[in-house]
Amino acid sequence: MTTTENPITGEHADLLATLDKHRNFLRHTTKGLTDEQAALTPTVSALCLGGLIKHVTQVERRWFDFTQRGAEAMSGGFEEHMAGFRMEPGETLAGLLAAYDDAAKRTDAMLTSLADLNESHPLPKAPWFEPGASWSVRRVMLHVIAETSQHAGHADIIREAIDGQKTMG
Repeated sequence: MTTTENPITGEHADLLATLDKHRNFLRHTTKGLTDEQAALTPTVSALCLGGLIKHVTQVERRWFDFTQRGAEAMSGGFEEHMAGFRMEPGETLAGLLAAYDDAAKRTDAMLTSLADLNESHPLPKAPWFEPGASWSVRRVMLHVIAETSQHAGHADIIREAIDGQKTMG
């Protein structure tokens, strides 16, 4: 976010504004829901709104940790990844949204203070990454925007299945 203390402009500002727009679309899908509603899986998918918030929080944290520390920040196994899509017993929508807000503030502060979007790190070894490829902070930012946008669309469908509420339309 732009502040009077550290105003950002240009590409940094455009990337942050785009990410924030899609974060808000995703957050909007949860307005007025109970924890029980946020944990519902009302479509053929196993996705729930609380789980999507949890997942994008983890995605944003991990990828921006990657921009600072490289591939070592991308640890975690398949079970941990899958659990990131579920609301577990004891988790609340308010708690998941607060964690998402914290991740967003951290990302925004990091990007605002970073001079060079070309800084890059080699990707971890995984079948879904091109061997030997590196991603710049810019590429990470574009990936997080795409991920957030995609899941905001999923969330809109889930919310409509719960109570007919739509983000747009």
